[in-house]
Amino acid sequence: MLRSKSSALSSLILAAVLAAPMSAQQGALTFMDVQRINRGGSWAPSPDGALMLYTITTPDWQEDQSQSDIHVVSLSEGVASSRQLTFTGDKNESQPTWAPDGSYFVFASNRDSDDSENQLYVMRHDGGEARKITDEEHGVSGFSFSPDGSWLVYRSGDSGQEQLHRLPVSDLFVADAEQITAGQAGVEQWDWSPDGATIYFVRPDSFDEDDKRRREEGFTVDVKNAVTPLSSLWSVEVASMRERRLTQDSGFSVDGFVVSDDGRWLSFTGGSSERYDRNITGARLYADQYLMDVATGAVERLTENYEVGESATRFSPDGRWIAFSGPDDLERYSMTENRIYIREVESRGGAFRKLGSAFDQSLSIGFWSEDSRTIYFNAGVKVTSQLHALDIERDEVTQVTEERASLSVTRDDDTGVILINYSDPRTPPTVFTVSDVHDVDRRSRWIQLVDLNPQLAEVALGEEVEINWTSTDGKTVGGVLVYPVGYQEGTRYPLIVAIHGGPASADVLRFRGGYSSAQVYAGAGYATLKPNYRGSRNYGNAHRTDIVGDYFTLGYDDIMTGVDYLIAEGIVDEDQMGVLGWSAGGHWSNWILTHTDRFKAISSGAGTMNWISMYAQSDVQRNRQFYVGDGFLYEDFDTYFDQSPLKYITNAKTPTMIHVVEGDPRVPSPQSVELHMALKKLDVPTELFMYPGRSHGIPDARNRLVKAVSEMAWMDHYVRGIGDKFEWKQVLQTLEAKDRPRPISDR
Repeated sequence: MLRSKSSALSSLILAAVLAAPMSAQQGALTFMDVQRINRGGSWAPSPDGALMLYTITTPDWQEDQSQSDIHVVSLSEGVASSRQLTFTGDKNESQPTWAPDGSYFVFASNRDSDDSENQLYVMRHDGGEARKITDEEHGVSGFSFSPDGSWLVYRSGDSGQEQLHRLPVSDLFVADAEQITAGQAGVEQWDWSPDGATIYFVRPDSFDEDDKRRREEGFTVDVKNAVTPLSSLWSVEVASMRERRLTQDSGFSVDGFVVSDDGRWLSFTGGSSERYDRNITGARLYADQYLMDVATGAVERLTENYEVGESATRFSPDGRWIAFSGPDDLERYSMTENRIYIREVESRGGAFRKLGSAFDQSLSIGFWSEDSRTIYFNAGVKVTSQLHALDIERDEVTQVTEERASLSVTRDDDTGVILINYSDPRTPPTVFTVSDVHDVDRRSRWIQLVDLNPQLAEVALGEEVEINWTSTDGKTVGGVLVYPVGYQEGTRYPLIVAIHGGPASADVLRFRGGYSSAQVYAGAGYATLKPNYRGSRNYGNAHRTDIVGDYFTLGYDDIMTGVDYLIAEGIVDEDQMGVLGWSAGGHWSNWILTHTDRFKAISSGAGTMNWISMYAQSDVQRNRQFYVGDGFLYEDFDTYFDQSPLKYITNAKTPTMIHVVEGDPRVPSPQSVELHMALKKLDVPTELFMYPGRSHGIPDARNRLVKAVSEMAWMDHYVRGIGDKFEWKQVLQTLEAKDRPRPISDR
């Protein structure tokens, strides 16, 4: 049973919201609890490895805002030693950064501002008031200390024209900041040389003053794939403030870079100079990796495969190796499992060696061991996420952890502190530490550092377990089953099938994993199946790519056989089933709508209806081509339409609620409009909820609540025959909840 007044009130409100005979049990998770979950971040171990600064962000769903404060914890004593350091109510503190000697820290805050502009402040971890050290007109957007402790450098300026400024650490409160870069265009990514004498940075080659002015004058038309300048790599000597351009090649645009630990090398990603290639959203397509010798300025092109999305390169601590991750086939575009490619840095023109081919999951470069012999990385294993180790000499992958959970292990670059980000079905996201990476597999040696959501400790949750079943072609398929709260063997329950997006994603055993409302449904008496259908990761390359060229068939069979398995096990009432999903989960929801009438209700979120129109409307094309058909769309319409739910729309009979963001760039809203119009003309019960925004997910908290409440009302009405579908009073009643969650330190 929840003990805090605000959570108890939320439960009462939700009971009114749902207005259903089988409402959430007392103490079960509610939609309001979900809205009020705190987040941690900005983990910053002290230089001596004794303490860690971090932030806790508390959401205010009614105002669609959040507020963050800084906390400190002892890495040896753990969560019991945690203390809150800042208390600013409706203002934010962020980016806590230790001074190199550990005697104080600097952070960014808007505490003295009427808007969101941040300034920098200095504070001691052992008490005292914060002191302001900047007063920039446009605020501060990023800062760091030099590795030698001499300088504090920050970025500030008008949008698109931000420049770097320096403050001497010895006179932090007295000296005036000096601007050390002076280009027309602003500084983008920047980083220090290991000796602290030089800053490397990326800067566009030009700045369009006319474009800036037209926006200021109110000409806000969005020119799609507008001409944008190339970017180059630069350096500035901090003491002399002398700038130097390091790349001069108009054949590529520098997108990002990495500095080797010994300072001898820079690696960078060079994107295509072509306008349309360069503006591809969220991918490293049409880019390659380059290596620069800092002493001579000589540049070596490391890869030549513009259509392959490699990761940025990483250097080993001893400076011997350079490595990146990329698809198993570097010759052509694919979404196969990633491998590690490695070679000696100084072997100019040498071939990369591929590692990890025997490991049937994707590899990445998480962090190197101190002796540069091992690469550690996190990877999914069915319904869990685990730490793995790649021995680069023997080309062998070893699974390090065996937790029934989702975990991600990181190593702080400056201090070597190991942090374990952890969550399981009953544990909200938290962080542990161990003294050495070799202790990560010994749970008894973990020290918990934070408890971000103690208000959830006594919430009643449905049990979450891994299940496996056999699909139509004999292949084993798995997923997560969430039992209803108070489950009794022998009783059949209504079912929600919650289909994850991606499709190259997976539902795992973590708190609110995958479909975040599954535990709310569990409290209301539903079972929830989260299937890792064909196309999902974590089950090997064949499982992930079986849908290539025939997007829906095997995934559909996997989902339906999973439902049949739960019916055969006596868990699910086959006359009370609903299905929902977002993005790829919306695609499959639409396919299910047009291929079976076994479900009583569907909620389709940002799903495709017509791959032909979707191809042009979306901000990505190459992966659509990979999945649906590797031929060229405009020469092969039939392949795309045969795999489109729209072709089979006259089969639709299931009441379907549709949710989409109006300006969604990934699965544009016209796809949902096509579905809604078709269902109206076919006299199938339907509602279309179109949310404001320009993102692939619903951007504001209030509308996320609308989606959750309306979706459950739809399921209750059609799946269980209770309630009168969605009514606005169900959401408006939540406005009566005046209590805010108390600050974490007061609980």
